[in-house]
Amino acid sequence: MGMLDGKIAIVTGAGRGIGREEALLLAAEGAKVIVNDVGAARDGAGTDKHPAEQTVEDIKAAGGEAALNADDVSSWSGAESLIAQAVDTWGRLDILVNNAGILRDTMSFNMSESDWDDVIRVHLKGHFAPSHFAAVYWRSRSKAGEQVSARIINTSSEAGLYGNAGQANYSAAKAGIASMTWVLARELERYGVTANAIAPRARTRMTEDLFGDMAKSEEGKFDVFSPANVAPVVAFLASDEAADVTGQIFVVYGGSIYAMGGFHPVGTLERDNRWTPKELAEAKAKLFAEHPSGLPKFSF
Repeated sequence: MGMLDGKIAIVTGAGRGIGREEALLLAAEGAKVIVNDVGAARDGAGTDKHPAEQTVEDIKAAGGEAALNADDVSSWSGAESLIAQAVDTWGRLDILVNNAGILRDTMSFNMSESDWDDVIRVHLKGHFAPSHFAAVYWRSRSKAGEQVSARIINTSSEAGLYGNAGQANYSAAKAGIASMTWVLARELERYGVTANAIAPRARTRMTEDLFGDMAKSEEGKFDVFSPANVAPVVAFLASDEAADVTGQIFVVYGGSIYAMGGFHPVGTLERDNRWTPKELAEAKAKLFAEHPSGLPKFSF
């Protein structure tokens, strides 16, 4: 028996890479999976349904159940249709894994409006829109008196947690996804829904240029950059065993899993009246007294 026997799941961006591995493992653990992917290139251009079809075929060949969906999850209508397909096909929805994304890397001073808009749309709206319609569905069931135990697993990034040069659009979207995860966790807990996010460090089409030769696998050695390393964390978070885990962000790299904390003070100035700019300049060293070597250098 699998940890997800009888569960109904959606995985977006599941034609390749991390999403494909997530869909395969969820199915291996007993879930029926809607495999969503528009089949676009990594910059979002074009469509090609073959990768998602291959994921569906591989799940079925292994004895699982899966169905294809090629809706654009960054559109309101596409997201609504995706959630409806799961419910119409198998009677309900239990798990939503938001993974779809694209890259348009360039420095802030070279970035075009479309570079910004498309990445924010696909990542941030592409996470929110399916989550919105799934939340509507689960809230409705809960208000009707049903017992709901549902999961949202989002895909953030260390670029969103720390920032990365050349990725103002991507980093902003991924930071937004982390923050949105906290909001969803707060809003949906009362309805039996958890919301968590992963920040995976793995070899995909979107990271192959970033990691380069460092991410190449070596025969006979554990492949720390394999996207398959990420899937077990998602399967765990999708299970009933993680019903008490919500509002968390996990960095996943090889066999290492880091539960990340949110923003926290790194220094404090307090008094009962307003500061002047000159006083703040004079108190700067005190504000950053916890950093004896000087101001913090993006260490977070």
